[in-house]
Amino acid sequence: MEAKVDKQTQQTQAEVESFRQKLVTATGRKRQELQSHVAEAQSELELAEARREAMHSMAEFESGTSSNGLGLTGLRAQIQALADSLPTVLTVPANSGEATLSSSSKEQTNPALIAAVNQPAPSGIWGLTADLLALSQKIRTVDTAIQQTNALEKNTTEIRAPLLGRLRELSNRGDELAKAADSANQSELVQQGQQFGKLAAQFKQISAAALPLSKQTILLQLFQRNLTNWEGAIRSRRTAELKGLLVRLTFLGLILAIVFVAAELWRRTVYRYVRDPRRRYQSLLLRKFVLWFLVAVIIAFAFVSRLGSVVTFAGLITAGIVVALQSVILSMVGYFLLIGKFGIRVGDRVQIGGVTGEVVDVGLVRLHLMELSGSDYTPTGRVVAFANTIVFQPTAGLFKQIPGTNFLWHEITLRLSPDTGYDSLKERLLGVVEAILSDYREEMDRQNRAIERSLISISAHRFRPKAQVRFASSALEVIIRFPVDLRQAAEIDERVTRELLRELDREPKLKLATSAGPGMMLRTDSASDAMAA
Repeated sequence: MEAKVDKQTQQTQAEVESFRQKLVTATGRKRQELQSHVAEAQSELELAEARREAMHSMAEFESGTSSNGLGLTGLRAQIQALADSLPTVLTVPANSGEATLSSSSKEQTNPALIAAVNQPAPSGIWGLTADLLALSQKIRTVDTAIQQTNALEKNTTEIRAPLLGRLRELSNRGDELAKAADSANQSELVQQGQQFGKLAAQFKQISAAALPLSKQTILLQLFQRNLTNWEGAIRSRRTAELKGLLVRLTFLGLILAIVFVAAELWRRTVYRYVRDPRRRYQSLLLRKFVLWFLVAVIIAFAFVSRLGSVVTFAGLITAGIVVALQSVILSMVGYFLLIGKFGIRVGDRVQIGGVTGEVVDVGLVRLHLMELSGSDYTPTGRVVAFANTIVFQPTAGLFKQIPGTNFLWHEITLRLSPDTGYDSLKERLLGVVEAILSDYREEMDRQNRAIERSLISISAHRFRPKAQVRFASSALEVIIRFPVDLRQAAEIDERVTRELLRELDREPKLKLATSAGPGMMLRTDSASDAMAA
């Protein structure tokens, strides 16, 4: 079209020059006719030049040779100027992996922008998930921009359509007048010249409005293609990252499955080969801690992108936990001390502070005792709870029965008259106690062996009744200490007391001293329990 208009313009211009040359030598009526032809041709030339100027402007704009008045030259520079004027969210698709500008404008792109666009994808599950959400948001943003661009292009086309139609009408009218001018007379040439002038003025006025709209349409189409390419690049990136996320989740699930299978094999092995309930419980507890520790570590490494972030995150979390839960942590550490070799377990009799009781539960944070009282240690019906931090308190005092034993040391004190014969006194009384304890010797020997297994410093002869004779004010004291099984303590005490009283009545009789206090007194190994007779 540009070539056609150029040709018409050149022909019209040549025609004007031809008429002017003839006008130099013409005279009279011929001169007047030539003047009319020159005026008509000059008006036709103005219309042709207006058409050529519009065509050249569009051609120069599309070929990128026009100046935009901003110190930049060419269509490429105008597109870059438009891109620079847009918000960053529309021009820098972070982590999209590809530049959004066309190949014709890449060489003018800022290197920092290319570096930001070509950032590598995150490697952790958390980073990939966040990046996928960001890419989805960018796709929605680009889709919105594409819709807005299409709507704007449609509005521009609708506004430009009647103007283009009017320009075609003017061009066609000019062509018709140019054909009619070849056979027109002088008066008709004057009228046609005036019509050509009006057509040229209207064409310039309408083209001044239609030309910017045409340029805008071209830019919108280019922008729409760039946005479409950008959207395709983002969708490709999102698809690749989604596949990577699925692979990582599958790998994570496989590793966790292996860990749980190993934990199940560990549990079955413990139930098969560990017979002692206490050691079995400790092994299962250790299994639980190892299992969840490994699960936490695997998940942490799978969800983060860099090891440094794991260390930093773990450090902050650990510091917060230590400060907020220091008592709980001490209780958990105390739990492992309580279940050690000389620790406690359910059923043991212990004394913590002033409370004596039987262990009914050893938890990770607290232990519970069933309170016992009296010389025969009968339950009171109350349960006492202590924090496991009791093992770190030097003033609390934690006393427990040796594992496998259930005995007490009882003590009987006899206050005899000062004139009692000393000969064979100790043997008589000690023999009575030993005769009674012989009925319970088997159980006591079993407990004695349990002590020997636990404590190598104990010897068998120390686990026997003992008697001591000493002088006191106005009396001769005989102190007899003997071990008793806790379950039969009351029965043994009663039998020992009864047989000792009978021994006092045998010849030679032994007389109790009553002037200095009770003649016979029974004490257990708990200083608060005493019975006088």
